[in-house]
Amino acid sequence: MAAAGIDIGGQRSKTLGEYAGQRFDCVITVCDQANESCPIFPAAPDRIHWSIADPSAVEGSEEKRLKAFQVAMIELETRLGFFLNALARRRA
Repeated sequence: MAAAGIDIGGQRSKTLGEYAGQRFDCVITVCDQANESCPIFPAAPDRIHWSIADPSAVEGSEEKRLKAFQVAMIELETRLGFFLNALARRRA
């Protein structure tokens, strides 16, 4: 992410409990494990699943693992772009 100019140093995985009581318009899961273990997200009327390969599961050389993260980042960026455009059109 640093190579893309994005600082994620302060980020961490969060538990579902940290969002208890909050309302969401949409929840997007990005890995199959999350899709299977979190079939219902409280207070979210729309749920979307994007099956994106987990780059942390890739084994091999550092170059191969880095490439897996780059592919995941590009796929997320692309899907988020389409999602945000669709959302903007829906609200217009």
